[in-house]
Amino acid sequence: MPEKEVSSVKKVSKQMCPVCRGENDEKYKPFCSKRCADVDLNRWLDGGYRIPTEESPVGSSDDDEIM
Repeated sequence: MPEKEVSSVKKVSKQMCPVCRGENDEKYKPFCSKRCADVDLNRWLDGGYRIPTEESPVGSSDDDEIM
């Protein structure tokens, strides 16, 4: 019985830029350009990716009561 030939070729799906959904560029991966990389960095620095909590910020009046 002839054996089935196994192909070692994998399908490569193109990843999209998380900012503009364009095709990513190897140089700026996972982004498509320096502009999109900078937009994402700015979102991080502005706290756009923070996880909301019910805790009060450090240095608030609640911290004074603990000490």
